[in-house]
Parts: sequence; structure tokens; C-alpha cells
Amino acid sequence: MQRHEQQVRATVLGMLGPVAEADDVAQEVFIRFFRSLDNFRGDAQLTTYLSRIAINLSLNELKRRQRAQKRFLFWQRSDTTIPDPADEHADPARMDDQQLVRQALQYIDADYRSVIILRLLDGYSVKETAEILDIPMGTVASRLARGLDKLKEVIVRWKAM
Repeated sequence: MQRHEQQVRATVLGMLGPVAEADDVAQEVFIRFFRSLDNFRGDAQLTTYLSRIAINLSLNELKRRQRAQKRFLFWQRSDTTIPDPADEHADPARMDDQQLVRQALQYIDADYRSVIILRLLDGYSVKETAEILDIPMGTVASRLARGLDKLKEVIVRWKAM
């Protein structure tokens, strides 16, 4: 657990952002892994297996958030909405580049976000990313390109305001 904790935490934080639930999801990754240890065949590397669990649990948390927002008619914001620069949590002038990218990631669709995190932040190859997400390699490439375009759009709009 100690060997892979940082990588799992980075993946979860990239998907969810710096929220309280991120610690819970990261911990749940190791609980799920322990419970499914009999199912781990060793076909993939352990880091790949843990990343897949982290992505799945993060996506589940994102879906849970969406359901809660709709159920309570609570501050409706889709993942593709460009944030209001007046929001103190999204003030690009106060962020370094890494913080800016991590914050901007929260405003793009989870499918694009997961590919960007695995490929660029976690350093997985296209093939490994495709295996983790269980999608074709061409889909990884197209989601990466589209995701980067959307990420750039968020950052450019922030900086222009």
C-alpha cells in the first residue's frame, strides 16, 4: 500500500479535485483491491490494476455527485461549463501552472479527464491507458486530443477574464 499510495492518490485527486471525498475514494481503492485479491491474475501490472480501480471509483463518485445535485436541485453545473473567474477557487491569477491545470481539469468531461490524467500526469502509455480504461487505443488518442483542446479552452478563457 505504501508503495502505490501516492500514485493512487494522484489519480483520484486528478479525477475529483481537492475535495474531502478524494481521501475516502483513495482509501477505498486499497480496500477493493484487498477484497478482490483472488481475482487479480497478474495479467496487468499492479499499478495498472490499482489505477483502473481508482478511475472506476472516481467515476462512481462523480456520478454520485451529479445525482445528488439533481436530486436536491443544487447549484447546477455540468462538467463542461466554463467556471466563473470571480469564483475564488478558480482564480487563475492565484495559481501556479500545475494548480491551474488541476483546477481546469475539473471543468472538462470525466472521459477526457481520465485519459489526460493517465497519459500525461501518471505517465501511462497509450496502450496501458487503453487497457486501464478498457477502450481502444484510437479512442485514447482522440480523447486526449479533444480533452487537451477543452482544457486549453478553459485556461485561455480564465486568463482572458
